[in-house]
Amino acid sequence: MGFLTRLFQFRSKATVQLLPSGSMTVDHRGRVVTSTVSSAYPEALLNNIGREVVLLFREAHTAQMPLAEISLHFSSLHVTARELRGGAVIFLFPQTAFSPTATGSHL
Repeated sequence: MGFLTRLFQFRSKATVQLLPSGSMTVDHRGRVVTSTVSSAYPEALLNNIGREVVLLFREAHTAQMPLAEISLHFSSLHVTARELRGGAVIFLFPQTAFSPTATGSHL
């Protein structure tokens, strides 16, 4: 749960925000190098996602369980990341009621 609380830190003002869609490449520090995510999405939040993903890969390597890919499924967001020599490529897919899933039925 530490990953979720660090990724989605609550602010004092509640705001409605669209979920990110696209991909991004991050360096070994988790900073965004390239991105296809809309520029309307705050860069600071993309950097947070990047840092947390790189940290997950690093912690897995330290625990002698190196990962090549991770896939996180939230109710409204699917995050897939692949390790790239210390950095990562991250794919962000918002999920909607009409999005097909691997386990769900197609409408």
